[in-house]
Amino acid sequence: MNRYPVWKYAIMVIVLIVAALYTAPNFFGEAPAVQVSAAKTTVKVDTAVQSRVEEALRAANITPDLVQFDGTSVRVRLDSTDTQIQAKDAIERALVPDAANPSYVVALNLLPRSPAWMARLGAHPMYLGLDLRGGVHFMLQVDMQGALTKRAESYAGDIRTVLRERNVRHAGIVRNGQNVEVRFRDNEGLQTALGLIRDQVPDLEPVGGPDGGEYKLTASIKPAAARLVQEQALKQNMTTLHNRINELGVAEPVIQQQGLDRIVVQLPGVQDTAKAKDILGRTANLEFRLADMSAAAQAALGGTSPVPFGRERFTEGRGAPVIVHREVIAAGDMLTDAQPRPDQNNQPAVSVTLDSKGGRQMRDTTRTNIGNFMAAILFEKGKGEVLTVARIQGEFGNQFQITGMGTTEAANELALLLRAGGLAAPMEIIEERTIGPSLGAENISKGFHSVAWGFVAIAVFMILYYALFGVVSAIALALNLLMLVAILSMLQATLTLPGIAAMALALGMAIDSNVLINERIREELRNGAAPQAAIHAGYERAWATILDSNVTTLIAALALLAFGSGPVRGFAVVHSIGILTSMFSAVFFARGLTNLWYGRQKKLKSVSIGTVWRPEGDTPLAKAD
Repeated sequence: MNRYPVWKYAIMVIVLIVAALYTAPNFFGEAPAVQVSAAKTTVKVDTAVQSRVEEALRAANITPDLVQFDGTSVRVRLDSTDTQIQAKDAIERALVPDAANPSYVVALNLLPRSPAWMARLGAHPMYLGLDLRGGVHFMLQVDMQGALTKRAESYAGDIRTVLRERNVRHAGIVRNGQNVEVRFRDNEGLQTALGLIRDQVPDLEPVGGPDGGEYKLTASIKPAAARLVQEQALKQNMTTLHNRINELGVAEPVIQQQGLDRIVVQLPGVQDTAKAKDILGRTANLEFRLADMSAAAQAALGGTSPVPFGRERFTEGRGAPVIVHREVIAAGDMLTDAQPRPDQNNQPAVSVTLDSKGGRQMRDTTRTNIGNFMAAILFEKGKGEVLTVARIQGEFGNQFQITGMGTTEAANELALLLRAGGLAAPMEIIEERTIGPSLGAENISKGFHSVAWGFVAIAVFMILYYALFGVVSAIALALNLLMLVAILSMLQATLTLPGIAAMALALGMAIDSNVLINERIREELRNGAAPQAAIHAGYERAWATILDSNVTTLIAALALLAFGSGPVRGFAVVHSIGILTSMFSAVFFARGLTNLWYGRQKKLKSVSIGTVWRPEGDTPLAKAD
């Protein structure tokens, strides 16, 4: 009746081993480390950079504990802070010969001390949030009105192009705030323009009528289009911030939307607020220019003659070295989209879309320069790097393709650089906080002690009140905590103070299931059931109640997860996982331990579940051993 098959005990053992394995990395602590990441969007960190780092360390007689490449950066774990400083200097000498124009950022960091074999199995510690590790917190306000004004300026150019192509005469086009106003001398021109704008520029809502001795058309951005502009601006700004924060070497930055026009940036482990603000507020700009492939330009590249007048030389980037004209055909603020798409020969290419002003300038330039070359140059930190140099195959306007990418990966990377080179809308820091590492360490200590003492208090109460069944409940509660930490570590979740509070709450709620089971067994014993039958009925009949109570609590936790943000979501994640692990530990695992102890006894006369009395006060059926 109360026996588990072997395969269920095998599941219990496997769960226990896996939970212990993935929880263990959280107890090894962190070691000093050096992180190498790209300082420019055009520089890529790969395994070749890792080889250069290893070679630099060997030359400096430094033996690291670990050197790993995580896809975007190279991290070196060391045994002491003194060795960390020496390694940083050695790597900077090898990778950053020109401190005024660095290609890589060599930053001090921390890495887990967990053994390499654990890391190979995917066992990593949880990340610590800002309130536990210390760091800086920013809240940035995105200027959505500025984004809409910028888009309205683009629409003004679109209307100008449409009217010119259809030979519709007008008396002037101006942008007034986020509206575009067009004046006409007769009603016929007004009505024609209304139809054209509704057909050719569907994101605008045009209205018109008499205005003094003239006719005026006012086109405003439709609400749906305005929301789309704001969403795209916010997403592009967040993407740009992600790219820039990689330079700081932050292990797990938090960049998330808050409300409709705000972005929260949390950088755990960063104490240099000025450096963080400099990187977050940095500007970048993209320019398209004609490339000069003449003999005089090639001689200038070779150093045998000066750069021709009105030209500029660039020696960095994929398409470098190259001589380009100083005149800008189109700039990054005119670019509305860039996506990797195959060309007509099904080869990797990048499809670029400009606004009407950029398209008009591009059309005028390419019409007279077919066969010549055009360069895309990204300016960042006051220096320009050549992204690509491509031949102009024909006249094109606001949409064209950059071909010759070679690989799909190169096309994806160039499209990302073109899109995220700068911010889509201006941002302003409206809130700034710095949390010191000592405060974070204090929070960790207090949080750990709260969970530990809470567990001890619950375990002591259960053992005193339910005797051997209380011991089983305490063991199941320990497994519940072990599984919760293991799952959070597997998910590489970021642990914060609300998460620790959710752990403490999960312990209190998890023991409820054991209390329901134990009290049900007591009730069966009071009603005269045999001990084995009472144990079986206690687990079977308490299950429905346990399921109902946990499902309703889980619904509330999922609501917090769906509608909450920031710390509330962190609390909800830990709370939701804690509910699921408590159901497994209290029902499946605790019953397995009970069956292992009592199931082998065929003639069981008593159980150790505390003193149980009959309702009428007769002789007790069970006593504490």
